[in-house]
Amino acid sequence: MQDVSLLSIATAVPPHVIEQEDVARLAPKVFPDLFARYPVMIEIFRNSGVDRRRAVRPMDWYLAARDWTDRSALFLEAGLELFEQAARSAIDRAGIAPADVDLVMTVCSSGIATPSLEARALPNLGLRADVRRVPVFGLGCAGGVSGLSLAARLAAAEPGTNVLVVVIELCSLAFRLDRGTKEDAVASALFGDGAAALVLRAEAKPNGALAQVTGSAEHTWPDTLDVMGWTFDPVGFGVVLSRSVPTFVERRFPKVMGKLLDAVGLARADVARFVCHPGGGRVVDALETALALPRGALDHERAVLREFGNMSAPTVLFALERVLRDKPKNMVALSALGPGFTASLVALAPGHA
Repeated sequence: MQDVSLLSIATAVPPHVIEQEDVARLAPKVFPDLFARYPVMIEIFRNSGVDRRRAVRPMDWYLAARDWTDRSALFLEAGLELFEQAARSAIDRAGIAPADVDLVMTVCSSGIATPSLEARALPNLGLRADVRRVPVFGLGCAGGVSGLSLAARLAAAEPGTNVLVVVIELCSLAFRLDRGTKEDAVASALFGDGAAALVLRAEAKPNGALAQVTGSAEHTWPDTLDVMGWTFDPVGFGVVLSRSVPTFVERRFPKVMGKLLDAVGLARADVARFVCHPGGGRVVDALETALALPRGALDHERAVLREFGNMSAPTVLFALERVLRDKPKNMVALSALGPGFTASLVALAPGHA
């Protein structure tokens, strides 16, 4: 993938701001039995690393009883709007016309639509009727990195084609009142909504490229299906968080990161900047420990988490956008962990002016 160029990156968030202090004040009233049994859980709102999030609806909407019908209708309406916003920005920044897009990929795990979002967006975005569509579901928090990896391979298969990738998650739709589990409380402290879009092209060193995709790799640990994911029932998605992700990262990620770097032909010393999915405050701490980074090295990740929360798949691309603004001179390793339990990595070389 030496000649696959990242031409643009753009991010988008919905208009409604949810302050963490407001959620922390409401949580014991929403989950009275849970917080009565585990009053110390109120600390999750202070230790999450999140100050505020963006959501597709005001907070009051989520405090009413909702089912699949309500959630699906909102996903189609608000998800499509956010999809189009991110896609338009990425296309514009790439300096191409919508009709120049040859393939469009949608990465999403927080809503289901058939036809999928990119099909619904075609006429509004001005994409061609013969554009190829690749909807991808189920990658969770790893979706931004794994989606970029897959899109780069598709671009490399047909040099000169323009590939648009839209990574969108409406994690707020997973908030539910009926279960009152620890996982639901943790989700209420972390999750937000957002989208990111990228344009890729297999072309050797085009002017203005942000970065070159030089390789990618993945690793799925055996017997870890219970670490993270969704359950499904008539009410909606249910959060699965069965193990301590920070502890898992500290103990098991260092060895796997070494293998991933080997797979893309990099030594640890070759990487000038790791860009990681900030799943939560303690997860970022664990990543810095696992990667032997100074505390605070993942500064853009912490800033994104603080301002937007964990938006699942697009979150790491919000951090990448900020890192690329700094115009790194050497290799960047983009990584995320998601359901599977899977580690995904993409190697990026500096772009060309």
